[in-house]
Amino acid sequence: MNFVRVFFLGLLISFMGSLPLGTLNIAAMQIAIGQGIRSAMLFSLGSLLAEMVYVRLSLVAMDWVRRQKLLLRLLDWLTLLIVTALALSSFYTAAQSEPAPNPLLGLSLPKVTLGFIMSALNPVQIPFWFGWSAVLFSRNVLLPIKSQYYFYILGIGCGTFLGNCIFIFGGQYVASRIENNQQMLNWIIGGVFTFTALLQLYKIIRKKDTIQQIEEKVTRS
Repeated sequence: MNFVRVFFLGLLISFMGSLPLGTLNIAAMQIAIGQGIRSAMLFSLGSLLAEMVYVRLSLVAMDWVRRQKLLLRLLDWLTLLIVTALALSSFYTAAQSEPAPNPLLGLSLPKVTLGFIMSALNPVQIPFWFGWSAVLFSRNVLLPIKSQYYFYILGIGCGTFLGNCIFIFGGQYVASRIENNQQMLNWIIGGVFTFTALLQLYKIIRKKDTIQQIEEKVTRS
């Protein structure tokens, strides 16, 4: 029964964590609007695979990850660059007279690969899963047993996918409701990406980056 418990805990935590507006779920929504549900699903699959890798690392190599300060800082800056590029691409798409896909999200990469790369370069999830995994370990809900890890990680993947589906199908619904005004939606999405980029820059400047967040999560747990 404990395997079922950790599966559903992973699913619930991941699902709830996927609901706030973020780079990956908004990107999935924009792909669904511009390139179809199948492409968005493949993108989400790639992103959740990278997330599952991060969770696996957080379970078995917490100390090693915490020591990679240069790498984590580099990922913070790469995240800022990617989100800024997504914002500019969204504004560029919105400014076109004819509907067009976001240039960055329309790269000629398999959508699974694109989702994996964007998720791997997004360090926001690292402190999130460090914190939750540490809490579950401290309460003996999650035990250092490989079989439990697999159920926990599988639950996380399912939760992330379900959360992204809300944005994918929600984006399609919104797009169908505003049929001839997808440009407005692209302006809104560009605004969301701009806000996310500014928030990421603020965190870096205020030293609330990934390294600091990990240290805070570990201390609290």
